[in-house]
Amino acid sequence: MSPGSTAVEVEVGGRQLSLSNLDKVLYPGAGYTKGQVIDYYTRIAPALLPHLHQRALTLKRYPNGVDGQFFYEKNCPKHRPPWVETLPVWSARTKADVNYCLIDELAGLVWVANLASLELHTSLAHARDVQRPSMVVFDLDPGPPATAVECGQVALWLREVLDGLGLQAFPKTSGSKGLQIYVPLNTPATYNDTKPFAHALAKLLEKQHPNEVLSVMAKDLRTGKVFIDWSQNDDSKTTICVYSLRARPRPTVSTPVTWQEVERAVASGDPDDLVFEAGDVLARVTADGDLFAPLNELEQVLPTSPPSNW
Repeated sequence: MSPGSTAVEVEVGGRQLSLSNLDKVLYPGAGYTKGQVIDYYTRIAPALLPHLHQRALTLKRYPNGVDGQFFYEKNCPKHRPPWVETLPVWSARTKADVNYCLIDELAGLVWVANLASLELHTSLAHARDVQRPSMVVFDLDPGPPATAVECGQVALWLREVLDGLGLQAFPKTSGSKGLQIYVPLNTPATYNDTKPFAHALAKLLEKQHPNEVLSVMAKDLRTGKVFIDWSQNDDSKTTICVYSLRARPRPTVSTPVTWQEVERAVASGDPDDLVFEAGDVLARVTADGDLFAPLNELEQVLPTSPPSNW
């Protein structure tokens, strides 16, 4: 799709869309335009859409680019096309329904990208069963001068513990500073199961590696350590969706990586080994497919009680 200076009428999957301001630069540091954002989301859609399927979507919109003001949009915009599916989800925090967008087709994804929603944030549960997460997430956030390299080392320690529990885990970059480790479940579980489990593992890693790991959200303690954010396992939280762009100086992407890539980054000590931009990600998916496909397929059961050495 070539950027243009005026609105363009297009047909996507039999849907009519009007795309605007395609030549507007949304990533000034890279000269990356809105048209290129739409092009990226169009091309990554076969890998991305299964991870958006039936999940409440929170938009993070940057109408004036990554250097401008942004806003979150939980309620699906009222000016949406009539074919964009929505679903009301009760919010205990606001004591009201939030009418989320459900994006299950390419046309919907293109429409969202045209809103300059650079980032796509999803819940860990499907929208029709919001109290049953289909996965556990560990968000590894480095406190400077720690980087993604230190996050990689913590991820490897975490993998070792999960392996001991018979659980497979899958890493991805946050697209920003850290890493995120996902444990697919796809079996009956609630946040009352997943949140204490994630918290217990975070505390265990902190106990084993007190100089490198932190399990409490205390900014004054975070210097040089990796905070394992276990609190993301909550019905009120969202995480950056796999394959989502991030609002960074360059169009980086939350990218699935292999454990071998994490090991190599830790060995090299170079955090840039875990940074991928839109073009890199498209090439990776072409070559290797969707490394995160098991998140929608693999069935695993959390242990009913923690091991005795916790």
